[in-house]
Amino acid sequence: MTGEVFHHALKFRTEVCIGCSHCMNVCPTRAIRIQGGKAMLIGDRCVDCGKCYNVCPVGAIIVEQDDFRRIFDYKYRVALIPNVLLGQFPEIVSISQICSVLMGMGFTHIFEVEHGTRLLKDAMGKIVGEKDRKRPLISSFCPAIVRLIQVRFPMFADNIILLKTPLDVSAAYYKKKLLDQGAAPEQIGVFYITPCAAKIAAIKSPVGEEGSSITGVINMDFIYNKIYTSVKQGHKAEKSCSLPAMERLGAGEMLWTLTEGESQQMPGRALAIDEISNVIEFLEMMENEEVTDIDFLELRACDQSCAGGILTSGNRFFTVERLRKRAQLVESGADEMLYQNRGESIADLAGYLRAQLSVDRVKPRSMDKLDEDMGKALTKMRRVQEIMNSLPHVDCGICGSPTCNALAEDIVQGEADIRQCIYVQKKMEQQGELPCAESMEIMKAIWGEKKFE
Repeated sequence: MTGEVFHHALKFRTEVCIGCSHCMNVCPTRAIRIQGGKAMLIGDRCVDCGKCYNVCPVGAIIVEQDDFRRIFDYKYRVALIPNVLLGQFPEIVSISQICSVLMGMGFTHIFEVEHGTRLLKDAMGKIVGEKDRKRPLISSFCPAIVRLIQVRFPMFADNIILLKTPLDVSAAYYKKKLLDQGAAPEQIGVFYITPCAAKIAAIKSPVGEEGSSITGVINMDFIYNKIYTSVKQGHKAEKSCSLPAMERLGAGEMLWTLTEGESQQMPGRALAIDEISNVIEFLEMMENEEVTDIDFLELRACDQSCAGGILTSGNRFFTVERLRKRAQLVESGADEMLYQNRGESIADLAGYLRAQLSVDRVKPRSMDKLDEDMGKALTKMRRVQEIMNSLPHVDCGICGSPTCNALAEDIVQGEADIRQCIYVQKKMEQQGELPCAESMEIMKAIWGEKKFE
């Protein structure tokens, strides 16, 4: 990673937030607190999974994107599209229509990121097949999972396969292709249409790389609405706006971004687990050494993997169904309506791309580390246990922290007071140690004045 601070695509609008605590209660890494009646993000804990975004009832959490007008700063404007974008649309909307609208919006080139899996499949399979590797090897495909391992399961950081994602491979390919055709570096803008916030964060502050080949990121829901509106208004595909002169995607490549897309193509015993709560449960089993004899893990933060990304507009199950049907057409050879094969292939630059497939080691960044000094950390850990003995272990969240343990850690770090616990408050009131007026002021500091008017 290039810096000490994670970049986050999720942004909290305090002027809109009503302090309902829905986001705090669903956050898998306990990265949210309530202070002054507003949700506050602890950046070192957040993995940009987007669960908070999904449950916010008032739109106080947004996902940033680059200004679309940035594409016009470049002569060559490449749209990197994932297959799940195509799967958002019903079958009556053709790929040619989608690409035609994209080019009408201003893009000069369109490229499916799953082409990058062609080289990765072999490279990953070779690594998984090496007997001396630490098991299980974990895919680096999902950036939310990579960050989750960094902050919550740092002991598994060395299990992550240190290879670029299909997106990065495809970006590197298309940039090199345009450079070889005579384009100047400053003329090339590569823009990714993303189904999730975690990929934005990974592009802005990549793990294991100095920088990204991607110029900017555009939210998929924005692009989907533009395309679908145009199609409903009667847009027809122009012949000049079909997919670029590219080799067809194989069926396995088309399904790579879905659940089991990677695991089914890996040697040995391979498992696929999606939805971040399921992933956390499984990694906790690994921590407790309850899991053995697994060679490869495909872990994805979203339900149904990228089809369930928070920036997708279509139903994730319909998206999966559509993509599987298209993959079946490819397998049967009845895919002439999907792609035009003109012979060009990412394999033409295989040597160049293989030389830069690897990334640096993923560094652990444990969110549970109470202090950099080991002695001080142990002292704080004992203090957390002492405080926990005074707390009710009900995880009600009324204190403004998601769990009793989180409150205890916040107290030890000087960021909270034990009197924030409603049970401790009532006990102190009964014993005459805390006036009711002071107790009310503590609650107002957490939940805001308005809730007590």
